[in-house]
Amino acid sequence: MCGMPQQHPDRSSAPGRAVTRRPDASMSLLNNVMEHSLDDGYAEAAARRGATGTSRLPGTLRGRLVLALGLVLAAVVVTVGAAQTQVAAPTLAKERQKLIDRIESETRTADELQKSVDELRDDVAARQRQALNDQDGEAERVALLAGATPVAGPGIELEVNDAKEASSGGGNDPRTTSDFSDTGRVRDRDMQRVVNGLWASGAEAISINGQRLTSLSAIRAAGDAILVDNRPLVPPYTVLAIGDPQKLSTSFLDSADGQYLHVLQENYGIRTRISEKEKLELPAAPSLIIRSATPVPSTGPSSSASGNGKGTH
Repeated sequence: MCGMPQQHPDRSSAPGRAVTRRPDASMSLLNNVMEHSLDDGYAEAAARRGATGTSRLPGTLRGRLVLALGLVLAAVVVTVGAAQTQVAAPTLAKERQKLIDRIESETRTADELQKSVDELRDDVAARQRQALNDQDGEAERVALLAGATPVAGPGIELEVNDAKEASSGGGNDPRTTSDFSDTGRVRDRDMQRVVNGLWASGAEAISINGQRLTSLSAIRAAGDAILVDNRPLVPPYTVLAIGDPQKLSTSFLDSADGQYLHVLQENYGIRTRISEKEKLELPAAPSLIIRSATPVPSTGPSSSASGNGKGTH
């Protein structure tokens, strides 16, 4: 290698004496690399730097003035930034506090409005009950049929739940015209048939997951959710029906709607369970709209209202 002195093995030997070789005599090149790791050019450069000094500061007055000015500007920038941060911090804190106060104020307003809604709802319910009580002895029966009052009595409990694993059913499809993409899910039409079947089997009052049903209740679907009077329900769907437990259970299971539920269980894995109960408690309907009908005065033979028994709501 250029620039590196090489050691030559000692070949001299005294007459009559054995030559002694160094163990590392064959590795002279490696020894030179280890002992002279710095190239001669680098060694000369290091020597010159040591002679002239290691400082890199400018040597002229102008250079030193420029350096000092740069340091002063950097210090000014840092100082101004720190001052602006200190000035902006209280402003941000005040704005944050204003937002917190506004949120708390709006929350209190919402709570007051909700309280007012509850009071008005109670007042409406009381007036409705008063209106029903002003009727003849049919008031209690009307309130029961309309779902305006809580009820308790014997009946059945029917639980309907989705299949553990949704699957596409085989033959005897009771949903052929329903256009269901996932037949392992309980749908709104299923619950409609269950409820209608219970009404037809003699149920006196029905609720689904604590939601009391009336003659004006609607069971609809919103996506995969089932809505009862616009309130979403989640499975399992527990249907409580008040009536004679044995008669109601037998009549429902033998009906077309009970057979429909059985087909869903056999073909699609929808889980159902029915049991007779000695006492069930159903709440009143959350809202009740009282409507009355009066006959339309007859205006002549051509009147569409004459003789048809129709009225106005």
